Amino acid sequence: MNPMPAAIDYEVAIVGAGQAGAALAALLVRHAGYSASRIALLAPDAPAHDTGHDTGLAAAAEPELRVVALSRASQRVLVNAGAWERLPAERLCAYEQMRVWHASLPADGLATLVFDAAEIGEAALGVIVENSAVTRACLQSFQAAGGEPIRAALNDFTIDSDGVSLRLTDGTTLRSRLIVGADGADSLVRERLGIELQRHSYGQRAIVATVATARPHRNTAWQRFLPTGPVALLPLFNGSCSIVWSADDALAQELLALPAAQFAQRLEAATDGVLGAITLRSERAAFPLQRATARRLVAPRAALLGDAAHRIHPLAGQGINLGFLDAAALCESIAAARVAHEDPGSPRSLRSYEQARLTHDTLMSVSMSAFNTLFSQGGAAGWIGSRLLAMAGLYSGVRRSLARRAMGLEGEVPKLAR
Repeated sequence: MNPMPAAIDYEVAIVGAGQAGAALAALLVRHAGYSASRIALLAPDAPAHDTGHDTGLAAAAEPELRVVALSRASQRVLVNAGAWERLPAERLCAYEQMRVWHASLPADGLATLVFDAAEIGEAALGVIVENSAVTRACLQSFQAAGGEPIRAALNDFTIDSDGVSLRLTDGTTLRSRLIVGADGADSLVRERLGIELQRHSYGQRAIVATVATARPHRNTAWQRFLPTGPVALLPLFNGSCSIVWSADDALAQELLALPAAQFAQRLEAATDGVLGAITLRSERAAFPLQRATARRLVAPRAALLGDAAHRIHPLAGQGINLGFLDAAALCESIAAARVAHEDPGSPRSLRSYEQARLTHDTLMSVSMSAFNTLFSQGGAAGWIGSRLLAMAGLYSGVRRSLARRAMGLEGEVPKLAR
């Protein structure tokens, strides 16, 4: 006789407490009808229980290297997760314009594509904030609702008809109706599920750093497309800028090896001197760029979201925004299952989530790859790319539509992001 399955401890087990995973946990306790005690959030590196607004950063601390550009849709997801109010207001930087141009044309020319919040009747296009502040705010929101992260990592899991048995690195085992892989690009959950990942290496690395500029950033994000990859200057709360310089591997290695002053000079030239002389204010870090898309987002009693499901080129800053939309859509599917008296791992619930997100995530990934290929080129392809940018900049209707879609104000988005 087969032994009876172990009792269910949790409704949902979320593996990974980064931004998307922590946001999902906070959303579930507010919008899916489950108490926090029924949500397992595996977060081995989570700080001690903290339901306050402490950011972990001194007020005058320098900006962290890794920042994100939150769209309006992501802001709404964070509001619904109870996390937006926990972000440090003094360390947020709303940007009102974004200026995009091709290296073959001047930055102040008519061919520059300018997105302006005022043109679409919005106060800002988005908000630049440090990665860690967003993660911490989501964790605090989950804890304030009565949740307590489990400070152990996943070792392995098995799935049966009733649920999932998760074995943790501290030797404990827990049971859940649904396992969610929010464990990043090298997802153990995705690997164990056998979900294939389509990968494409760009042969580039993204260099990130904080810089000071001679001219004020004017709450504007600047992006120039070079033959070796795009370079962006993102405005920060203290007047400095965060850079994301995507460069071919050989060039990136050369840039990282340069003394600070020479690197700053190269960066000034790469950005066409739009903000004047540049001074490096931090260390430099770099990470390889690749496009990766999971062929499926779900399996029996399992779902993927965020970087575990997709990675895209950072040129439009949409990676984390996709993760928040994933979290919102999955929360809505789980909430609908509960209303229908089904458990969160039911096939209908998982199909609903995959239908809502797989096509959108894949199209965004392919689009960012195409933009990078087309606009970061020299020769004939570069000429075509520069003209396409110029044409988009000339038509206000095109500009407004592109801006509203990037902000999540148009197109299909989850209700929790509207």
